[in-house]
Amino acid sequence: MVLISLQFYENREQNQEAQPVTITYMASQDWVMDAEIELGERFTQETGIRIDYQIIPDDQYSNLLMTKLNTGECTDLFGSQSGRFDIVSQLDVEENALDLTKEPWVARLDPLVAEEVSVNGRIYGQPIQDASAVWAVAYNKRIFRDLGLEVPTTYAQFKTVCQTILDNGVTPIYECVPDGWHHTLWLPETAAALAVREPETPEKLNRNEMTMVQSPTLQLIAAQVRDMVSRGYWGEDYMTNRYADAARKIAEGSYAMFLAQQGFQQEVAAAAPGFDPADIGYFVIPLADNQVLNRNPVTPTRFIYSGSEHPEEAKQYLEFLARPENLQYLIDHVPKYNNLPISGGTPSYSEEVQSFYASYSEQGIALQSAVRYVNPQWTEIGKELLNLISGQIDGTELLDRLDQNRADQARVNQDPNWEEDRK
Repeated sequence: MVLISLQFYENREQNQEAQPVTITYMASQDWVMDAEIELGERFTQETGIRIDYQIIPDDQYSNLLMTKLNTGECTDLFGSQSGRFDIVSQLDVEENALDLTKEPWVARLDPLVAEEVSVNGRIYGQPIQDASAVWAVAYNKRIFRDLGLEVPTTYAQFKTVCQTILDNGVTPIYECVPDGWHHTLWLPETAAALAVREPETPEKLNRNEMTMVQSPTLQLIAAQVRDMVSRGYWGEDYMTNRYADAARKIAEGSYAMFLAQQGFQQEVAAAAPGFDPADIGYFVIPLADNQVLNRNPVTPTRFIYSGSEHPEEAKQYLEFLARPENLQYLIDHVPKYNNLPISGGTPSYSEEVQSFYASYSEQGIALQSAVRYVNPQWTEIGKELLNLISGQIDGTELLDRLDQNRADQARVNQDPNWEEDRK
């Protein structure tokens, strides 16, 4: 009788162990691509481990993630922007994420990107997206050819291009405010121009030796954002347009330009079969007469929650995604990926994209990566930009509010550079 009971319990334990493990993965909209979900299905077939993808709307994600982390109820995996400043001040990854330094794929990380997921020499995240891409003005070459337009290199030229397009019945710029993040790009991405116009400003901001409102370049960019919207260059529907419709709208010719990364030409071709990807070109955002290529090694990143009940299974998933054949699958099946920041896949840069990068001899880092306490207030920047373009505030008040937000976050993080402000 005793032997039967022992066998019963052994069998029950074996059955429990045989139950498939499900790991949960929470991420913002547009961070988990269909191709990754397809790879997730292959991962399940190979390992028996299931992936529960929990995709959250962009405008809700940041608050929900912080709530989950603060209450100790986070998913096994969570997505967040990287950034060597923000993963400390916002995510507290040394407390909330697993140390991934010894994972085999870490040796293949792009060094610049690795720095943005590191704290004290330890790696805490796996970058998700193409970090070589920059946010630039993607334009429909067909429209430019038909109207005899050249790529602008100054804001005055940009206004002439936009006005000519508008006068010919096409909306110059597609913008999509409801997504909550895209329209914000105009300010911090153009601010890469600081590398040439005010090279000392980023470090002065980080040391609390000056404020954003004291930067002539940032003042100029803010004023020109308001100016181009007031002139009608965003059209009438920017408060209802959606990011997901951008490629189709550019392909059909109802809009001429869109802030996009360099996989956008493939997205346009996918949205409109027959559209030649080579008919999409790129130029840097020319506000403040900018001609600096706005590099940004910060990318959405996968982290394993330190309180995960399935840490080894989560590590298996990251290892699976980092295999060369799976990196290649992502590059081949996600139109906006030309490359990934883990080596092993073959990049797919078109001649147009290579020519675009080669056109700019000077490079700078986007404001949200170069300056502390900018990226965490991305949503607030977007809200204040709406106040700007609606005429409720001017550029000085916009930057003053952003300075106040930065100072508040610095004090919360007990940043020693703001020590005097606390006295």
